[in-house]
Amino acid sequence: MNPFQDYNDMVNRRQFLKRGSMGLGSVAMGSLLAKAGVTGMGSHFPAKAKRVIFLFMAGAPSQLDLFDYKPDLHKRFKEPLPPSVSKGQRVTAMTKGKEQLVAPSMFKFHRQGRSGVYLSELLPHIGSVIDDICIIKSTNTDAINHDPGKTLLCTGAEIPGKASMGSWLSYGLGRINESLPDFVVLNSAFWSGKVNVQALYSRLWGSGFLPSKHQGVAFQAAGDPVLFLSNPAGVSREGRRRMLDLVTSLNEEHLETVGDPEIQTTIAQQEMAFRMQASVPELTDLSGEPEHVLDLYGPEVRQSGSFARNCLLARRMAERDVRFVQLFHRGWDHHTALPANIRGQARDVDQPCAALLKDLKQRGLLEDTLVVFGGEFGRTTYGQGKLEVDNYGRDHHPRCFSTWMAGAGIKGGMTYGETDDYCYNVVKDPVHVRDFNATILHQLGLDHNRLTFPFLGLDQKLTGVNEAHVVKDILA
Repeated sequence: MNPFQDYNDMVNRRQFLKRGSMGLGSVAMGSLLAKAGVTGMGSHFPAKAKRVIFLFMAGAPSQLDLFDYKPDLHKRFKEPLPPSVSKGQRVTAMTKGKEQLVAPSMFKFHRQGRSGVYLSELLPHIGSVIDDICIIKSTNTDAINHDPGKTLLCTGAEIPGKASMGSWLSYGLGRINESLPDFVVLNSAFWSGKVNVQALYSRLWGSGFLPSKHQGVAFQAAGDPVLFLSNPAGVSREGRRRMLDLVTSLNEEHLETVGDPEIQTTIAQQEMAFRMQASVPELTDLSGEPEHVLDLYGPEVRQSGSFARNCLLARRMAERDVRFVQLFHRGWDHHTALPANIRGQARDVDQPCAALLKDLKQRGLLEDTLVVFGGEFGRTTYGQGKLEVDNYGRDHHPRCFSTWMAGAGIKGGMTYGETDDYCYNVVKDPVHVRDFNATILHQLGLDHNRLTFPFLGLDQKLTGVNEAHVVKDILA
């Protein structure tokens, strides 16, 4: 005799759901709330930010050559990095067993803005908006290689399978615009001249253990912005509507039978896809943008898939209340010939980043849009490859790197944290990537310790199981 099996034979899944007080009634209530715009759990306290634009520099920009000015380091060119500085810390296989010779930046730094923050000559346009930016020089991470580094910053863990930041925001706060996804990903197209370009993986914008409706939607640089957005030849919008109504009725019947929440997700996503057939073409059509706005972003704004065009699209998404927009710009992995390569990378992003802040600000959107800039880790002060004053490379460096934030209650015109004279270790106000992510959540009205989801016997969090702190000193 097997009582459990007998019970299963007597009471099927459908009967259980009908009897359960939290069965189909809760599913129906969730559907009604979604139609009313109440799709997330809600904020924990008043938010400064309504939305986020995350400018992800994949490959790891050199903080020494862009943001962290070390005026006396040129005196130590080709000197061995002192053991008192390196402290036997972990290095990559590319550096292990090799002499670590100091390679100062060849680029000049100048004070910018009313605040007088030092910036590299490679970033003149960002210099024009520096009074709106807080540079965090003491960012640090655990990962020393690209894949785990990107995964950690985007999902809170080096191990794949966790939910990404945009998915957490979708889950926690819900959708604002019912005709557009709440999490959109824009990946800059590959341009000739880039070297050592690291791969990107969909898990960086995946939903992990969260319901799949919270995953990011990647827009394409060519063809339909979203795959299968257009109807096939011979299928009208009215015909698509009738087809969708039929499929929805079948899915609802199946949902009533088995109670699988992923069916509800399928229904919602199919409806969203139908609405996107009208909303996305309008969103991505730049023909109505004035010439002075296009000129603000630079000449590459007219090239589909360029970082400049993606920045303008991000502004248009902010206007339409897309909750989280993540731009990926690859090509920052400069182990050799860094001066030549970083010039091109900086040219790609400098004017568009500044234009994005100016454009948001003039439209009153910077007040509640948090703009974030950063890569997965930093670069070493010691050189790689051919080591000359104007020709050097740098290895991966997790101990310190520079990121920045602007808008939505972030203090502008300041730097936070300090590194030592070699730009190798943090000596004041360290900001781990967990703290970085906790601060982003905080500006959106979310307590990182309370935004949780049960999975594998643990209340999962974006900031993981380790301690994390909001960087309150950079908040206005």
